[in-house]
Amino acid sequence: MISAVSPRVPPRWVPLTVLFGAAGLAHLLRPRGFDAIVPRVLPGRARAWTTWSGVAELALAAGYAVPATRPLACRAAVAFLLAVWPANAQMCVDAWRTGSPARRAVTTARLPLQVPLLRAAWRAGS
Repeated sequence: MISAVSPRVPPRWVPLTVLFGAAGLAHLLRPRGFDAIVPRVLPGRARAWTTWSGVAELALAAGYAVPATRPLACRAAVAFLLAVWPANAQMCVDAWRTGSPARRAVTTARLPLQVPLLRAAWRAGS
């Protein structure tokens, strides 16, 4: 008899570890695109904000990967995602000023998608 083998679903923290790790590397390796969405009202240079957000994302990825730090990583990730939401809003505003219809659609859709990401970030420690 052949039994159906269901694929194993990874723990909730695995996708967030990958997501934050990839985003952190992207911020550090290709910073120019991220510099452009740093809200202009923030003090200092955009590159500094980009660099530090990349470092923070790598720290979050590491925090999710280590069981002892996962609860702290959950809270830190929620705070981080709320803190960077203005950059996503800035990206959307810029797209509506000068972007293509496709860019407008993507950046507009990205704003409400932060809500399930916030929820996933919080729940990943449970």
